[in-house]
Amino acid sequence: MSGDSLVVGSLVVADYVVFALMLVVSAAIGFYFAWASRRKETSKEFLTGGRRLTALPVSLSLTASFMSSITVLSNPAEVYSFGAIFVFFSAAYVLSIVVVSEVFLPVSYRLSITSAYEYLELRFNKATRLIGTMLFIVQTVLYTGIVIYGPALALSQVTGVDLWGGIISTGAVCTLYCTLGGLKAVVWTDVVQIGVMLAGYLSVIIKTMILQGGVHTIISDSQEGGRLNFWDFDINPLRRHTFWTITIGGTVSWIGVYGTNQAQVQRYVSCKSLTHARVALYINMLGLSTFLVSSVFAGMCLFSVFRNCDPWTAGQVSTPDQLIPYLVMGTLTSYPGLPGLFFASVYSGALSTVSSSINALATVTLEDLIKPYTNMSEKHLFWMSKGLSFLYGVLCISIAGLASVLGGMMQAGVTVSGITGGPLLGVFTLGILCPYANSKGGLAGLLSGLVATLFVGVVAVLYPSPPAMTRPLPLSTEGCNFNITESLNWTSTAPPTELRAIVTAVNSDGKHLLEDNWHTPSYLYFSVIGTVTAISVGLLVSLITGGWKTRVESKLTLLKEDTVSYHIFKCFFDRVMGRTEERNPMKDSEKKASNTNPAVCDTEIELKSRITT
Repeated sequence: MSGDSLVVGSLVVADYVVFALMLVVSAAIGFYFAWASRRKETSKEFLTGGRRLTALPVSLSLTASFMSSITVLSNPAEVYSFGAIFVFFSAAYVLSIVVVSEVFLPVSYRLSITSAYEYLELRFNKATRLIGTMLFIVQTVLYTGIVIYGPALALSQVTGVDLWGGIISTGAVCTLYCTLGGLKAVVWTDVVQIGVMLAGYLSVIIKTMILQGGVHTIISDSQEGGRLNFWDFDINPLRRHTFWTITIGGTVSWIGVYGTNQAQVQRYVSCKSLTHARVALYINMLGLSTFLVSSVFAGMCLFSVFRNCDPWTAGQVSTPDQLIPYLVMGTLTSYPGLPGLFFASVYSGALSTVSSSINALATVTLEDLIKPYTNMSEKHLFWMSKGLSFLYGVLCISIAGLASVLGGMMQAGVTVSGITGGPLLGVFTLGILCPYANSKGGLAGLLSGLVATLFVGVVAVLYPSPPAMTRPLPLSTEGCNFNITESLNWTSTAPPTELRAIVTAVNSDGKHLLEDNWHTPSYLYFSVIGTVTAISVGLLVSLITGGWKTRVESKLTLLKEDTVSYHIFKCFFDRVMGRTEERNPMKDSEKKASNTNPAVCDTEIELKSRITT
């Protein structure tokens, strides 16, 4: 089968029924939890689920929150255009989850914070907390706009589904169940939605495998087309995707997501115990990897079908994000309901991310911007949290149209997260790992990291990397049996001259200096730049302003007893020392003083009781 032989069909009643059923189930979960918790009308119950959640639903919710519609539509398009090296994000997932579990999770859980940015005031000062909160709000609103607008645009142009109908239905259902059921509703709808997302992906992959004659054909086509480009170890930071940019940049980006982003911190802090929180993170890691492998293989399926007739170059679709919907409409319409299942999976991804964002935005606004400055009763706080969820839902729907100027969904999402997430990760790292960092250093680090990432991000939009650095792989239209209506390429449209003049200088020849001399690093390094800048400046300013005299409460920094690795090594060491004691017995008084039992390692419950609070 080839791309030019696809006959694009249309949606039928069964497809709309499947899609509507997904929306109805999501809304019903919100109604259920609103009714079930009607006697527990407190803001804590609404925003944190009463801190009684268990590992499995939280892990699935963690996965669903950022495995959004961007994953379903854009990741396969990335593989189609740039190759399967994208799969190295699995290494980034593993490294980031280990770091978060060992460094960030123990401190956040011990403090029982509702807002992640409350830590910044406890460790530094109120100004740092407020700036951190505002950065999160701006980042989340922009990211949510991309998540809502992107899939609605892609599906409307391929299927004819009304653009604003998709945007409003997604936002309205999210707002409904977030406002009614709070965090519990968000978590359990995520559990349902992640199942729908996986089912939609598998329907496309399985059908394509049948049409193309099996896995071997798809892999062979990808190999011949240069898509299996795993062994690219170029250290050039300007390259879009290499092993190093993906593993280093991806790891730092995902540490920022799971270590400092309210939407994620709020979930694992709501677990009933530290053990449940850690298990949730590691199960989530498996979920992330499963979706990554599925999206990479879906991208290979795309290339196998369209290897001789690229619909994007041929003008059949306007952006690469529309390739998967185009394939679905050409292969699954003969099976009523399956196209609807796939589009339900796309919108499930959007719902899971938007609902997480709405809940997190309401939480930080209430905890960071309202409670510290008011004296409201618990009942009023409860209704205020519901009102904030509703208002943020409306805001996210309204802002969705702005996402159209940010380009491809996947890169736009990572860029927005990197610009604001990098500085936040830097200041959190500074507080947790550097006891002598003071409030002046924390604030200076956060602001300098933000300036650095904003500069790099804005100039990258104005002067995008040339094809020599992004290295898109060849796409063919030789096998097309229709007229090519439009030729598209990977070079971005240049921004207006007026916009360039705002941020660039002009030399004597009238050329913009940055246009001649600037080389944009990979978008994956934006978060690294912000993190490194924040830590470096924060440490320097702290030392200059007497940071070595700073006395920090131990509960605000990482303790060696917090980490699992410490207890693994301690257990091993105790066993080895126990055997040594058998050969070289200690005095009775020394044994009593040491109080060491080589046969038993500390459990996490015992550890928790020993940590100084």
